[in-house]
Amino acid sequence: MIPGASDYDVSLSIDDEAIDRLCAVTPEDVEPAPELSFARNVFVPLTTACRYTCTYCTYFDGPGNASLLSLEEVRDICRTGADAGCTEALFTFGDDPDERYTEIHDQLAEWGHDSIHTYLREACEVALEEGLLPHSNPGDQTREQMEAVADVNASMGVMLETTADVDAHAGPRQKSPGQRLRTIRTAGELDVAFTTGILVGIGESWSDRAESLLAIREMHERYDHVQEVIVQPVSRNERWSGNTPDLETMRRVTAMARVALPEEISVQVPPNLAPARELLDCGVDDLGGVSPITDDHINPDYAWPALRELEDIASEAGVPLRERLPVYERFFEPSLRTNDFDGVPAAGADEGGWISQSIREALEADDEAGRRYRSVLREGTP
Repeated sequence: MIPGASDYDVSLSIDDEAIDRLCAVTPEDVEPAPELSFARNVFVPLTTACRYTCTYCTYFDGPGNASLLSLEEVRDICRTGADAGCTEALFTFGDDPDERYTEIHDQLAEWGHDSIHTYLREACEVALEEGLLPHSNPGDQTREQMEAVADVNASMGVMLETTADVDAHAGPRQKSPGQRLRTIRTAGELDVAFTTGILVGIGESWSDRAESLLAIREMHERYDHVQEVIVQPVSRNERWSGNTPDLETMRRVTAMARVALPEEISVQVPPNLAPARELLDCGVDDLGGVSPITDDHINPDYAWPALRELEDIASEAGVPLRERLPVYERFFEPSLRTNDFDGVPAAGADEGGWISQSIREALEADDEAGRRYRSVLREGTP
C-alpha cells in the first residue's frame, strides 16, 4: 500500500509481478532516442518558504528568512528572459508556504490575497504580458488551488519523488506519496499537461523506484496528461550529506523509466545534476528547462550548462538538439500544430481540450512573443 493513498482516495492497480519485471530491466533493453529537446526558461522562485522540511532540500528557508517576490520583481525577471529569447517562466515555491510562515501569510494579505495560489495567478498573468509561457510547479495542490491557476499555465508539474515512506521526508510535516499522486490525478481531471518525476537516492528501494514509475504510468493511462518524467538524482549539498546515486544506478533506473512509460512521454534528465552524456543511450530524449538568465534556485550549487554544452552533448551522441515550448505539441489542437507533426495527439486535443483561451491567444498573437513561440514550434533550433 502506498503511504497516504487511502487518505487521499487514490487507488492503483500495480501488482508485484509488474514491479519485478520492471526491476529486471537493464540499459541493454532500450534504444537511444533519435533526438534531444530542451526548453529555454527563466526560473522564478516566488518564495523560498515551504511547509515541508525535507533533509535533502536547500530550496526552503526557515520562518523569518523567507520572502515573496513582488510582481515588479517577477516582471523584471520575465522581461529579461523574453529579451534573451526564452519562452518559459518556471514558477516555483514550497508547498503551501502561507500555512507555516506568518510573514508570508501577512504579506499576501497586504497585497490582497488569501492564498499563495491566487498570487501565483497574478504572477503568471505578468509572465504572459511580458512574453513568456508559465509553467508552475507549486507542490501539492487541491483541486480548488489548481483550478485557480490552470488556465494561465501552458503546463504544470510536481515531482512524485517516490511512492515510498522514506526517512528523508521525516519531521513534523512530511510529504505524503498519496497526496502527490492526488495532485497528479487532479491535473489529469482538469486537462492540465503535466510534468512529474522521481528523485533517486533518498532511501527508496529498487522496488520503490519501479512502483513509482508504474504509478505515474497508470495515472497517465487514465488521463493522457503526463508530458515528461524527470529522473533526478539527489545531490550533495549543505543539507544532504548522504550518498548520491552512482552512474550504474542512474543508467539502470533511467532505462526502467523508458521501458515503463509509453512512447509519448519524454524521459528527462537534468544536465546540471545528472551525467547526461552517459545516460543518453538509456532512453533519454529531453534535457529539461535550461536558463541562460537565472540560477537553478532549487539546486544552487549546480549551475545550468550553457547552450553550447547541450549542443556538445547532442553532437557527441550523433542526434539533433531541438528547442521546445513548455507544453508539448501533442496537446495542441490541429490549428496550432505544425504541418510535420507526426506524434499521437493527447485525448481530446483535436477538440481543443488542453490549451486554455489565454495560452491559445499568446501562441497565436501577432506580436514578438507569439512569433517567438511559433518559431520554436516550427524550427526547434537553438
